[in-house]
Amino acid sequence: MDFNLNLNFGSQKKSDSVQSDKLYDLLIIGSGPAGLNAALYAKRKGLEVAILSTKMGGQVLDTSSVENYLGIQGASGEDLVHEFIAHVNTLKVPIIKDENVKHIEKKEVQFQLTLGNGTVYKSKAVIVATGSKPRELGVKGEDEYKGRGVAYCAICDGPLFEGRDVIIAGGGNSAVEAAIDLSKIAKTVTVVHRSQFRADQIVIDKLNLAENVKIHLETQITEVVGENLVTGVNVIDKKTKETFFIPAEGVFVEIGYLPNNELVKDLVDLNDKGEVIVNAKNETSLAGLYAAGDITDTPYKQIIVAASEGAKAALSANDYINHL
Repeated sequence: MDFNLNLNFGSQKKSDSVQSDKLYDLLIIGSGPAGLNAALYAKRKGLEVAILSTKMGGQVLDTSSVENYLGIQGASGEDLVHEFIAHVNTLKVPIIKDENVKHIEKKEVQFQLTLGNGTVYKSKAVIVATGSKPRELGVKGEDEYKGRGVAYCAICDGPLFEGRDVIIAGGGNSAVEAAIDLSKIAKTVTVVHRSQFRADQIVIDKLNLAENVKIHLETQITEVVGENLVTGVNVIDKKTKETFFIPAEGVFVEIGYLPNNELVKDLVDLNDKGEVIVNAKNETSLAGLYAAGDITDTPYKQIIVAASEGAKAALSANDYINHL
C-alpha cells in the first residue's frame, strides 16, 4: 500500500527530535492508535515523551473502511491514521521512525532502549504498544489478493461485502462470531475449517440457525483464486481427498493473531497466547513498564479499544513517574 503521511516529520527542529543524551519521562514503542493516544495523553500531562516506531499507524493502515470509530464516519484506515498523527504533531511529540527497538533493559529505576543501529535512549517508564499481526493461511494467492478480497477483520471490512458471497476461514470463536455477523449482511457465508469447530457450543448453535450459512469442516483451503479480485478458493476435503472450488467475492481469514511480543517476552508475564498480561491500569509484571493495544490480553481488538488503552497506560505511567 502506497501511503505518504507527509506530515513534516523530517523538518522537526532539533529540540523536537529524540535525543539519546536525555532522560525521558516516558518512551512509547509503537505508533498505532494505542501508542499515538498514549503520547497525546502523556504530553498533555506535561511529561517528556517520545515515540519510537517502524510503521506509523500500525494495522489501521490495512483497514479499508472504518465505520465504528465514534465521531468519525466512513473514514478509510489511512484517513484515520492521518488524523491521529496530525493531532499528535500539534503537540510536537518527537518521533523516531524506521528504526527497530532491539532490546529493553531496566537498571534500577531507569529503562534503556537500544535500537538496531546501536543508539540507546533512556526513560523512567516505557509503554509497549507494538500490536499484533494476523495469523495467515500461508496458501497460494493469499498475499496476491490481500486488500482485493482477502481480509483479516470481519468487523472492519465486512460492510464492504454486503449482499455478496463470502468465506470465513477458521473454526474458533472469532471465526464463528464473524460468520454470524456477516450472515446478517452477506448473501451467503461459507465457513471452511481444516478440523472440527473449536468455538463454544453456544455460538455454534447460533451459527446453525442462520439459513444462509454453509459449513465445510475437515476441509483445507489450498489456494485463493481470482481475476484481479478474489473469485473463490480451492479446497480439499481431508477425509475423502476430494478437491473442489468454492466461489466467493471475499475471504475473511479468522484464525487468530500473533502478538508482537519479541521485545518483552523475557521481561513480563505472558498468557498462553503470547499476549502481555496487564491489569486495569495497563501495568505489566515489571514496574514502570506498561502495555497497551493488541499486544495485551485485553479482549476485543478494536481501534477504539486500543486508543482508550493507550490513554490509560499513559495516565498510569504518569502516576508512577510522579511517585518515583
